[in-house]
Amino acid sequence: MRYAVQAEGLVKHYGETRALDGVDLVVPEGRLLGVLGPNGAGKTTAVRILATLLRPDGGRASVGGFDIVREAHKVRSLIGLTGQYAAVDEALTGVENLVMIGRLLGMPRAGARARAKELLERFDLTEAGGRAAKTYSGGMRRRLDLAASLVGHPQVLFLDEPTTGLDPRSRTELWGVVRGLMTEGVTVLLTTQYLQEADELADDIVVFDHGRVIASGTSDELKATTGAQVLQVRPLSGEHIGMVADVIADVIGTRPDVTGGLATVNVKDARVVPAIVRRLDDLGVVASELTLRKSSLDEVFLALTGHRAVEDPSADETKEKEGVSA
Repeated sequence: MRYAVQAEGLVKHYGETRALDGVDLVVPEGRLLGVLGPNGAGKTTAVRILATLLRPDGGRASVGGFDIVREAHKVRSLIGLTGQYAAVDEALTGVENLVMIGRLLGMPRAGARARAKELLERFDLTEAGGRAAKTYSGGMRRRLDLAASLVGHPQVLFLDEPTTGLDPRSRTELWGVVRGLMTEGVTVLLTTQYLQEADELADDIVVFDHGRVIASGTSDELKATTGAQVLQVRPLSGEHIGMVADVIADVIGTRPDVTGGLATVNVKDARVVPAIVRRLDDLGVVASELTLRKSSLDEVFLALTGHRAVEDPSADETKEKEGVSA
């Protein structure tokens, strides 16, 4: 198997903080690796190092077979990067932004304009192409930013939380664009706090926490790591939720979480479900909802780290002010 991105033992310090603490990553050519983790986990630091914007304090990595330190200029010729915030010049039009990038990449003016037109059409921005970027909606700016990262036909694309701050519709539209890139064979490394995003897009997922990779695999493989399925029971009468919780606790030995009239608990043996149903029936409790499903990525993350993936959004801002990258 050929790898577009390989990293071994990456380390990065910010004072006493170890933003990366020996990170290993591999991304096969043409696949999308989702890097999942909360603010401050080390995701952005890893992207900046792989994109040659930061030098690691330890370890080594290559992109497209080129060493990120010794052959940084060759790496830059192969990659595109979209960060957490749109980096387009708001005073320029969409066309001017893309043409400017094309010219900076050494394209002739005619070639840069042709590439700009192609990308504006692809990202449904043709009508807005003659307007200043400051008049664009948040979703349009993100699409323009992504288009800008593709001007040079990158083989490897780094997307660092590209849907941060977008509404659900804009996020879904951007997912469609990313899927289109994958069908063209572009290798993508996507960092995200949104577990649904990783579930929807990623071929493989690594989970970061406190600068380390704490788990990796496909979405289904990670969901299987908890060794449990999730049972949810909602009684028809809200007054019976206490009885439901008591029955579940008595049958499986673990008291469920009860939120909004819904009892939720991990079960390792699906054969307990008929026993719970029989006990509830004997008590005259009717369930309006009873489901047994795989663990979600959110539940996997909670089991692995003890906290959920999306935390206080101000954490990144604090770290940035202290000079510590997320």
